[in-house]
Amino acid sequence: MNTQAHTTARSVLAWSGAWHTTERILPEEVPVALVYDGTTQAVMMATPSDLPDFLLGFALTEGLIDTPDELTGTEIVAQPRGIEVRAWLAPGAASRLTARRRLSAGPVGCGLCGVDSIEAALRPLPPAPKDSGPWLAPDAVAQAMAAVTAAQPLHTQTRATHAAGLWLPGTGLVAVREDVGRHNALDKLAGAVVPGDASPSAGILVLTSRLSVDLVQKAAMIGARVLIGASAPTALAVSEAEAAGITLIARVRGASFEVYSHPQAFTEEALA
Repeated sequence: MNTQAHTTARSVLAWSGAWHTTERILPEEVPVALVYDGTTQAVMMATPSDLPDFLLGFALTEGLIDTPDELTGTEIVAQPRGIEVRAWLAPGAASRLTARRRLSAGPVGCGLCGVDSIEAALRPLPPAPKDSGPWLAPDAVAQAMAAVTAAQPLHTQTRATHAAGLWLPGTGLVAVREDVGRHNALDKLAGAVVPGDASPSAGILVLTSRLSVDLVQKAAMIGARVLIGASAPTALAVSEAEAAGITLIARVRGASFEVYSHPQAFTEEALA
């Protein structure tokens, strides 16, 4: 069942030796609350498609039900900022649910652990600091991504981890942290740099992953002004970056990249 469009078209500013515009199709990402017998079990940032399958599959994989027929009814309810997917359980499954209350947003990769409401998933973000760092030249993006890419010993060994790093103009790479979870890597980096002298607002926050909304939220909470990712952003990530005043850069491939929000982080000469 489709509850809304799954993609959004965006015109973005791209750099590949010169500035030009291009159109990109971004996947939608919305908070989806999974509700069983009136109790929210999880809120996931998800593509709003095949939601009955999601509701049933979550119940099976999390042990809320043993067989599909223990799910006795479903309902999909659009909310102002997300979607509630509701189910009712057979008596035996309902008793197990009561004994096993789960209030989390899913396994590694979700980035919203402990969230049990749509409003909590889309919390207000502080605005990015103004005039707290130098403007960037386009080659700073490639330098920052290359520095983080080269500083991933765990990924080199396993090819199974993500990295988050902070790169400062004139200084270079300040710190890198790795983890199997994208959001975990960024949390580790925040814990490493926020107590120190290197402010995230003064440089580039670099992620080796796609850019989902939880990563934009975390970047905003530590005062980042520029966030770059190796892969593409979701439509909601771009919207939240725009609202927070964060320059969001994605699809970094060597010297090429695309700017999805607030291109004013770059020099006037670069944007001329």
